Amino acid sequence: MFEDFGNAVLGALAYSGVGIALMVLGYFIVDWLTPAPLGEMIWTNRNRNAALLLASNSLGVGLIVVGAIWASEGNLVEGIVSTLVFGVIGLVAMAVAFLVLDLLTPGKPGEAVTSEEFQPAVWVNSAMHVALGGVIAMALS
Repeated sequence: MFEDFGNAVLGALAYSGVGIALMVLGYFIVDWLTPAPLGEMIWTNRNRNAALLLASNSLGVGLIVVGAIWASEGNLVEGIVSTLVFGVIGLVAMAVAFLVLDLLTPGKPGEAVTSEEFQPAVWVNSAMHVALGGVIAMALS
């Protein structure tokens, strides 16, 4: 019983660490894609568009981590490695989707993020982040 409990605790710590690392990487990617400093937009200017985009990125990463845990079927090493690999794939896919939407639409999603009004383009981009996280999570199974 205690061995299973210890393994579960180890797994929770390992997946949490990898999930946090991927979310931090996601933060830096979103920050790089937006025209103003993300931290300033969210925490100083209280910009809802920037917060929505970063939140959707975190939700997408979370879906990938959950998918990796589910697909690993208890194999911690395999689960951690697949979380890292598929998490990075997911973040790259989210960045590419952001850039493609930027090319295909009038206006710029990066600029929409800085707007003080809620912007439909940010909602579309956010939906793509969560959807891509789900797609990649399902690719794990």
